[in-house]
Amino acid sequence: MVGWAIAVHGGAGVDPNLPEERQQQAKQLITKCLNLGISLLRDNHSAVDVVERVVRELETDPTFNSGRGSALTEHGTVEMEASIMDGTKRRCGAVSGLTKVKNPVSLARLIMDKSPHSYLGFSGAEEFARKNGMELVENDYFITEDNVGMLKLAKEANSIIFDYRIPVVESTSCGSSACTDNNNPLQMNGLPISVYVPETVGCVVVDKEGRCAAATSTGGLMNKMTGRIGDSPIIGAGTYACEVCGVSCTGEGEAILRGTLARDVAAVMEYKGLRLQEAVDFVIKTRLDDGKAGLIAVSKDGDVACGFNCTGMFRGCATEAGFMEVAIWD
Repeated sequence: MVGWAIAVHGGAGVDPNLPEERQQQAKQLITKCLNLGISLLRDNHSAVDVVERVVRELETDPTFNSGRGSALTEHGTVEMEASIMDGTKRRCGAVSGLTKVKNPVSLARLIMDKSPHSYLGFSGAEEFARKNGMELVENDYFITEDNVGMLKLAKEANSIIFDYRIPVVESTSCGSSACTDNNNPLQMNGLPISVYVPETVGCVVVDKEGRCAAATSTGGLMNKMTGRIGDSPIIGAGTYACEVCGVSCTGEGEAILRGTLARDVAAVMEYKGLRLQEAVDFVIKTRLDDGKAGLIAVSKDGDVACGFNCTGMFRGCATEAGFMEVAIWD
């Protein structure tokens, strides 16, 4: 048996001028979720059960961009996505395009456990949820007043906004770490964007039996095109777990997709013999090209690690040995 370990994230890339009140709010939620996970692990719940329960908690609170509080599409609606993976037999479930399912990560779990498929999207996913008695709510439940205001600002700026809580109309109105001037814009797939501060959520766990699991959930980008799918529901990109480790990613979804970031952590551990933190550092440094992202990870040996190449990441981790940390900056 190994010692358990858990890590939670609320997104990579943080406004350096984020108000202290908001920083404390985020830290309090991450601490609450860590304590929930610790309690479950002490009660011998499996890794996959713990990641689902923790991400459900994050989806229910509007602090981060998942479930209630999700970013809005160009049409002012919410389309959510999530995935979960049990590393024991590399079982997985994923969803995208959800508009009514209260907890997307639990639908991903249901697909993994109760369907012949690994990934369902849009109306098909919601029909499966309905048939299986999952809690459904109106789309308005997920929409917050703050997000409506941020969508308005995004449309005025004619841009996609990553951190939908930073009011940006002109690129010069935020810190240099978060955005660039009009002569040198940050780009996604060759197109300019305004701000880089996503707030996807995720959790990774290794339990006492050495079983790894990971889960990730998000509302995506503010002012995104309807139907856009990012990295979070893609197994191997935003989420991955196997017998070696569990990984959840956050950041520029298109870059994470291109780099198959989560799977690459496991691959360099398997094929290069790197330890967990070495693998995380290698992948963040070499697999993102010009993209900005972060990730959390645990190993079957009870190690926990994180890495990011942008300004901060909302994160927390704990181990059975008594270590616990909640942080935002380097």
